[in-house]
Amino acid sequence: MNLHPFKPLVAAHARRRPAPLAGAPGTRGFALIVSLLMLVVVTLLAVAMYRSVGLDEKIAGNTLEKQRSLQAADAALRYGEWWISQGSAASGGAGTGIACPGTNVNGATPDAMRTCNAALLNPATLPWTQGAISYQPPGMAISTAGGVASGSSDVNYASVPLLYIAYLGLGPDGASLLYQVTGTASGGSAATRSVLQSTYAMTPATKRLDQP
Repeated sequence: MNLHPFKPLVAAHARRRPAPLAGAPGTRGFALIVSLLMLVVVTLLAVAMYRSVGLDEKIAGNTLEKQRSLQAADAALRYGEWWISQGSAASGGAGTGIACPGTNVNGATPDAMRTCNAALLNPATLPWTQGAISYQPPGMAISTAGGVASGSSDVNYASVPLLYIAYLGLGPDGASLLYQVTGTASGGSAATRSVLQSTYAMTPATKRLDQP
């Protein structure tokens, strides 16, 4: 009888690996796709917001530029109305107008002002071919280069404002003199221009005896 040498029995334990979860690779791929889509959406929103801010800034700048040209044109128009009201000016007052040549005059002094006996043919067509009056309000800086005026928070205006005064005739009362005053000016850019127009009645200080 052959006896085998004694050998202790060692229980062999096999190492078991956990089985992969069903669907795990597909879930990770889906999450990656969703993340990429969210990144694209966020990027598009950021670009849209950036463009919106830039557009708002352009709109605000254009509005401010328009306001500058309007205020400058209004200053020229009001200067013309003021001059008409000074009936006793050294130049003889506004009167009934003269045939104005096609050249502009400098209206820095009241004596240089004039009234034309013909209205502007088309005030909105610039530059005017009929002779106008240039008027630079105090404190306004003129420079075709643009930029901010030296020593001021305002901009340099592209050109000197212009005005045109035309005699229209007598008013309904038969005594008042009617004038048409037109002013135009640019803002910081020559591409921005405004045109304003008013009708001004100059009533004589003395009334006719046959009028109530």
